[in-house]
Amino acid sequence: LEKALKTSLQPYEAAYLSKSLSRLFDPINLVFPQGGHAPPSTDEMDSILKTIASELNVSLVDPALTIAVTKNIAKTVQLFCVKSEHLLCTQGDASQVIGPLTEGQRRNVAVVNSLYHLQQSLTRVISTLPSFPPAAEQILISSLEAVQTLMDSAVQPLLLSVTDSVEAILLTMHQEDFSSPLSAGEKPDMPCSLYMRELQGFISRVMNDYFCHLQSVDFLYDRTEAIAQRAITLFIRHACLLRPLGEGGKMRLAADFAQMELAVAPLCRRISDLGKVYRLLRSFRPLLFQTSEHISSSQAVGDLIPYSTILHFLFSRAPAELKSPHQRAEWSVARFSQWLDDHPSEKDRLVLIRGALEAYVQSVKARQGKNFAPVYPIMLQLLQKASGGVVER
Repeated sequence: LEKALKTSLQPYEAAYLSKSLSRLFDPINLVFPQGGHAPPSTDEMDSILKTIASELNVSLVDPALTIAVTKNIAKTVQLFCVKSEHLLCTQGDASQVIGPLTEGQRRNVAVVNSLYHLQQSLTRVISTLPSFPPAAEQILISSLEAVQTLMDSAVQPLLLSVTDSVEAILLTMHQEDFSSPLSAGEKPDMPCSLYMRELQGFISRVMNDYFCHLQSVDFLYDRTEAIAQRAITLFIRHACLLRPLGEGGKMRLAADFAQMELAVAPLCRRISDLGKVYRLLRSFRPLLFQTSEHISSSQAVGDLIPYSTILHFLFSRAPAELKSPHQRAEWSVARFSQWLDDHPSEKDRLVLIRGALEAYVQSVKARQGKNFAPVYPIMLQLLQKASGGVVER
């Protein structure tokens, strides 16, 4: 009897669901007019969400109806995403980081904020509804994943542009002179370098001009923390490639290490949240002033600090004849940095370093030199330890 009753009611249910979908779509079509450029206002968002909540509440009389109405709501969320995506600015001005917020960037931020409003409100609706079927909940959660994906793609051009700018600023450290000795009157509390001041200013401005308009702090930090991690990785990479490095240069570089923490602080909730890369920054700084022997026996090396990183740094203590891998290959520092990005494996990096050490041995033999530079056997020993095998002397 129940089955027969349900069958006889099916045409009415289909008509009801069709009407329900119209009621859900109407407020969205209303707030996204043809040719419009602005995302819905807070009041308009509230109107959309009230309609969704109302349709859900009415459907709670029957689990099967709830699931059917929830599918309609998923279609509504999809429609909202499609309309929002049309508003996004994907032209060049979406990713500019030189001037103030452009019209396109302002619109992208507003779109992300309205998507966030939808996401938060629907999550809240799910949690407050009594006896909400798990299948219906899963449908809504899946539809909200599309919202998250769209939020990500809306800010992606800007995030990439900020990351590229950070790298460009860090590259300019190679234009500064770190070869100076420590002069008698030099204060221990050295000021940081010019590139570091520029980096701090840039990150602070980016957060204040662009990112602070995003309403979801969690969404923001989950993305900017990756920029902070990348910035520290690049900073250590380029600091290791500086040569020659004099005692005065070391003092200034040590100040830069301390200032680097302040530079990336605006990008994260707490700098310690950056994990391993932050510990690497903290553990590397004291090594600047240690002897090469001390460095090679440091417990941090090979564990927290990759062997390849410390070997790159030890090249700065070698005579010019012992060329760094990129110098031997006649690459620019920027090209070498790109190579390191393309070859994250320690094995590949160590092969390149071994080639540089072997080329040095050949050049010493060719000029019939009697001795190698004092840092060479230490580097060779580290390379052997890193490779876990024997390297020919």
